Amino acid sequence: MTNNRNHKILNILNAFVVYIVLILTSILILYPLVYVVGSAFSSASSLQGIGTNPFPEEPTFAQFRRLFTTTNYLTWYKNTLQIAAMVCLSTVVITSFAAYVFSRFNFAMRKQLMISFLVFQIFPSFIGMVAIYVLLLRLGGLDTKWGLALVYIAGNIPYNTWLVKGYIDNIPKSFDEAARIDGASHFQAFTKVILPISRPIITFLIITSFLGPWMDFIIPRMVLRSDKQFTLALGLFQLIDGKAANNYTVFAAGALLIAVPFVIMFLIGQKSLMAVLGSAGVKE
Repeated sequence: MTNNRNHKILNILNAFVVYIVLILTSILILYPLVYVVGSAFSSASSLQGIGTNPFPEEPTFAQFRRLFTTTNYLTWYKNTLQIAAMVCLSTVVITSFAAYVFSRFNFAMRKQLMISFLVFQIFPSFIGMVAIYVLLLRLGGLDTKWGLALVYIAGNIPYNTWLVKGYIDNIPKSFDEAARIDGASHFQAFTKVILPISRPIITFLIITSFLGPWMDFIIPRMVLRSDKQFTLALGLFQLIDGKAANNYTVFAAGALLIAVPFVIMFLIGQKSLMAVLGSAGVKE
């Protein structure tokens, strides 16, 4: 009887500790997010005017009006959207074809090329920043959207090729062979058989490659120079840097709008993301 009572007390204490830890963790994570949302609808213009209370007493859209009238936010948004679209389309096309070739064909240096992809992915991108800068300078890609997109595409190919190849490896080769027997070419077998089956991983690739450029700061800082070419990360950084540091609430309004494409992409690809994360694959 005493042991059962002690066991129940111990379980209650354990549950209490777990709930306390979860509540504290949630507060630490959610408070900065709520603070940014509240700041975006605040009438103040600086951190001093907001205080520690994340909820504004009189919510207003004044900061959004300032964002669109006093900054080039729409231009930054358009630039980021264009770069993300270029990166997404190019990454999906190049990576999916490369993964299919590496998965289904045997050719000279195949294994060495795949290992080189893996080795290149090990090194952080900032290690090659000098080389990237020199190459873009020679190609005329500095301060251009296509130059920045080219850097992202080159960085996306190695890891994503491995990722998609691993998924295609789990698709039985008998599917390809059946299509070939029916008279389909390798291209038709890939586009009409393998690609539809690979839709979950392709959707995952679309989402990750599209959202990647949205908040990156280091690479755009190196490549872009003029305000008309800035991405959102560079443009918003100006609002809280140096003399413009009193524009925190405008920065918060701009940061809040960045979440729109993230939410849309997640809602569209939610099922495919769950399929990629939850599937164990089909072995032949």
